[in-house]
This record gives sequence, C-alpha cells and structure tokens, in this order.
Amino acid sequence: MAVIAGFLALAGAATAHEIRPAYLQIDELGANRYKIVWRTPMLSGMRLPVALRFPDSVRNVTTAEREIPDSFVETRVIETAGGTLSGKRVEFVGLQATITDVLVRVHMLDGAVTITMIHPSQPWVDVASRPERIAVVKTFIIHGIEHILFGYDHLIFVLALMFIARSWRALLLTVTAFTAAHSITLTLATLGFVHVPGPPVEAAIAFSILLLACEIIRIQKGQTSLTAQQPWLVAFAFGLLHGLGFAGALADLALPSGDIPLALLFFNIGVEVGQLMFIAAVIALVGLVRLVPYPPSAGRRAFLAATYMIGTMASFWFIERLSAF
Repeated sequence: MAVIAGFLALAGAATAHEIRPAYLQIDELGANRYKIVWRTPMLSGMRLPVALRFPDSVRNVTTAEREIPDSFVETRVIETAGGTLSGKRVEFVGLQATITDVLVRVHMLDGAVTITMIHPSQPWVDVASRPERIAVVKTFIIHGIEHILFGYDHLIFVLALMFIARSWRALLLTVTAFTAAHSITLTLATLGFVHVPGPPVEAAIAFSILLLACEIIRIQKGQTSLTAQQPWLVAFAFGLLHGLGFAGALADLALPSGDIPLALLFFNIGVEVGQLMFIAAVIALVGLVRLVPYPPSAGRRAFLAATYMIGTMASFWFIERLSAF
C-alpha cells in the first residue's frame, strides 16, 4: 500500500490529461505539388510555439491562416523541385521543448495513406513512399496505451475499482464491465451518435472517482451498499461516462471520417492493453510488498491513507474542472 500511496502522490502532482496533439496533413495534388494543413493547439490564447521546416527544395505557392476556438490552422500549397516529398524529412522546430505530440497523415494520389504519431523526443517525420499498414496499427495502439497510462484520473478510477473488488472473481467481473461500458460510449461518441461537451464529462469523471473513494470508506466501516455487493454494476455505469472521456482523445486528432473506424478499433485495443498493464503492475507491487513483514495495522492505515488520497485528488480535479466551465 505504501507503493500505491507513492503512485497517488505522483499522479496528484501531474495533470490528468496530456495536452491535445497537433495535426499535420499532407495531400498530394499532382506532380510535385502538395496541400499542407497544419493545426496547432491553443493554450491560454497562445499558439503552440512549433514551426514546420520543409527541405530547401520546397517553396510555398499559397498560404492561408485562421483561428478556430481551440487551434490555429495554417493551410499551404507547396511545390517541390527535383522530385517528390517521398523519402524527404519534415521537421517540427520547437517541438522538443513541449509535451505535445503531432499526428501526421500523408495521402498520396494513388490512394496510399500513412499515419504516424511524432513525439518531442524525435521531432521530425520522414515521408514514406509506401505506407506500411502495420505502422498505422501501431500508431493508434500506442496512442491508446499512452492515453490511459498518462490519464491519471482513469488510472486512479481503475485503482479504486481494485480496492472495492475483494476477490479475483469480483475483480474480473468489475474490470470486464468497465471495459465493455467504456467501449460502448467510446464507439458511439467517436462515430458521432452521441455528443457531450468535454468539460462536463471531465468534471463528472472526477466526481465518479470521489464517489468511489466514499464507497471504499463505507465498505471499510462494514456498511453494505450496492457498490460492495455488485461492484461490476457500478463499474459499468461509470464506464459509460469514462468512454466519453476516451472519445475526446480521438476527437482531438480531427481525423478524416474515413480513418475513424480503423483509429477507433486500434485506439480502443491500446486503451485495454494499457489498462491491463496497470492492473498487472499494481497486483505485482502489492504482491512484493506482502513479502515484507509488517503489522496488520500498518497495512490498514496505508490502505486508508491511499483511499483518502484518492478522494482528495478527485475533489481537487472536480473543483478545478467545474471552475473551467
């Protein structure tokens, strides 16, 4: 439990979600001519300080700029001299000084599409002449894993579910119910059948964690409740809410409609892989801690402290997100 408390302290010092990614779309229009759409997120009214750098053989034909509520969009038509962009490198100057990723989508005239996620540690993309389908799959699976592993509020919710499920069978049913529920709303929201504004969803997610923390305390006091008797039912109900939060990660990418089914499938797989990785890590850490002899009272106090930390962080996030409406 001391290890878990340490994780909670780290999570509390971090933001609940990473900044939404930037987006670069390159469409081949004809011989040596391309349309470029470069969208960068706005933070506190300021544009992300990242600029595109093309090879010296590239010149601008037209350039247009516009602001939308949460992003700055630059549209260009460029021409290349002495060859195509295939095999050439596009750099993102200044990206290494941020915590923002860039989703790059390249669409060639022959219909070939390449999708790549660029990270600050490697701020460039080499335009592929032939897309590898496995690379697209890998991009969205990794994005899903990163979203859940760096979405501390979702992880802490899963941790709270583990605190409530007091047997292996209950844990299996609870995690399965949570997975099924957020998969449903993630799919419906991403495909456009359900639309709920992001800020209320994020505030409600924080409130769901606070409610679970209160339920854990009640269970520890020996009080009975629906959460204690049927944790899978509560996990399913709140999972529907968390699925709307996951959908925001895909919505932020502003993908063309034709790419959404593929992105949805493998992003969801990535989320589940990341969730299972977290659960396995918690179980392994608790197993290691139990190898160390300590008084039973120390374990109970650590469990109680971890529960209060969950409730405190959830309260902070809830108030913070309400004030952002």
